[in-house]
Amino acid sequence: MPRYALLVLPAFNRVYAESSVRLTRNELAVFSARGLGGQVLGSDETTIGGVPYVTFETAEPLSRAHLALLSNLSSVYALFGVEGELLRPLPVHRLDRLSSDLITIQKYAGKTNEHFTKLLLNVTALATRKGLGERLAVFDPMCGRGTTLNQALMYGYDAYGLDVDGKDFEAYTGFIKTWLRNKRLKHTAETVPVRRERALAGRRLNVTFGLSKEAFRAGDVQRLTVVHADTLKSREFFKPRSFDVVATDAPYGVQHGSKGGGGLSRSPMELLDKAVPGWTELLRPGGAMGIAWNTYGGKRAELARLLTGAGLDVMDYPDFEHWVDQAIMRDIIVARKPG
Repeated sequence: MPRYALLVLPAFNRVYAESSVRLTRNELAVFSARGLGGQVLGSDETTIGGVPYVTFETAEPLSRAHLALLSNLSSVYALFGVEGELLRPLPVHRLDRLSSDLITIQKYAGKTNEHFTKLLLNVTALATRKGLGERLAVFDPMCGRGTTLNQALMYGYDAYGLDVDGKDFEAYTGFIKTWLRNKRLKHTAETVPVRRERALAGRRLNVTFGLSKEAFRAGDVQRLTVVHADTLKSREFFKPRSFDVVATDAPYGVQHGSKGGGGLSRSPMELLDKAVPGWTELLRPGGAMGIAWNTYGGKRAELARLLTGAGLDVMDYPDFEHWVDQAIMRDIIVARKPG
């Protein structure tokens, strides 16, 4: 049977690096089940030349399309075919349309590890009817300073976000406008007030850009919209059935939250109980919702009940739980909207 070896991308975050091989193996299992027709028969951690690899066998040799799909694994650095004791390099063709500094240039306290953000987006997109390679509309209802939005843009998707923190909204607005100017991408960008019954309901950043002037003029563009408002009011800013993917890092009970109901809620389950039904309305049939959360703040079964109660089907995915720090044990749950 054909055998392959995947070299895991080094992680700058030491704690995440300790879990990266296990997380990559579990992500590979999702890619196999949702994108490769179950071709991967199993995976192992194998040390080759003193370096850890993820090795796996397939029922048949992987096609160019399958290799291209695997190129987007969140921690893939290089991919090889195993031939006896030799490794034959295989081409890696990622979906990335933009330069990687869109993801890496921002540095701030509390930023989610970029590899994990990509993992969350990958396994959620693979649960949709469209899959990872199609053009998707991605919504992060607690987008912070835009790590998930930027990963969506990297893939050529349209990205939409909402966050209650005004400082994060200002920081991301300044960053993305500067980045587009520095990259000399043809674009429009404006920040406008949003009013409801003459009262200020929030602020909205609207961006449209193309990879070239010719593409922009031809309408081959990507769209980015970010709203400064409470996530519980998402339905006031976006229409039902607008998005293929809802992907978000839920509050860890440390510093994030919602102002709905008076006061800042630091309980992820309390917030998600109120927010998930509204987010579900924004999903298109066949879309998927992926939520990363701190398991110290709520059990998987409890979150699964919230998602099921909103009319979603929870996916039977492998374990993505991993330790972040003394107060955070992070995991992912993904659910699909029927249709």
